[in-house]
Amino acid sequence: MRKWIPDQHGAWAMLAVPFLAGTFLAPRPGWAHAVLFAAWLLGYAAVFHAQQWLRLRTRGLRSARRHARPAVVFGAAFAAAGVPLAVLHPWLVAAALLAAPFVAVNTYYARRGRERALVNGLAAVVPACGMLMVAAGLGGLGPAGSWEPAAACLLYFAGTVPYVKTMIRERNSRAYRVGSVAYHALALVAAACLSPWLALPFTAYLTRAATLPGRALRVPVVGAIELACASSLLLTLLLAY
Repeated sequence: MRKWIPDQHGAWAMLAVPFLAGTFLAPRPGWAHAVLFAAWLLGYAAVFHAQQWLRLRTRGLRSARRHARPAVVFGAAFAAAGVPLAVLHPWLVAAALLAAPFVAVNTYYARRGRERALVNGLAAVVPACGMLMVAAGLGGLGPAGSWEPAAACLLYFAGTVPYVKTMIRERNSRAYRVGSVAYHALALVAAACLSPWLALPFTAYLTRAATLPGRALRVPVVGAIELACASSLLLTLLLAY
């Protein structure tokens, strides 16, 4: 069962932080949020294994079979959790349909074996950050009160895509470094316009994007830094909104 857990470690913060922010910013968090969170994680795991099955099957590799059972089991568990919730809250179906095009983009890149592509990473960020508005809506907070924290999440997590590349796969690319720093500078301005509180963590994000690439940090250290950054974003959102 341990091998069934998706190994995309950087995805877990992106799945959790916007959802938790939306849940605790809402005036009425409740049991439905726990069910929705379970469905959210199960759905992610099901899609991950289905995409890996498609990627390997397209290449005629027998190893694709190891992803078939997890995809079915997680998919069934997702349905068991999500369908009753959607019956009680039909608007969740519309929210899922809005996420579908981004999942389709991720599936396209998975089929081509290009999951690390910049566009693929950015496409994954959008529905994850949109879950803040979904969780907030489930707790009685409408779009007028949730779009700003969702935008802040989008600014941060979109920035992690090029930044992490400068630390690992594109560590020798000057273009990626310049692009990452430029993005973070613009994100700082945009975040400060959303809330002065957000200027604090986004200044730290810009600093790490400008100073850490080239320092040959180990992957676990890079991950720990991003976990701290994501946690600081969650805390700031709860304080600011």
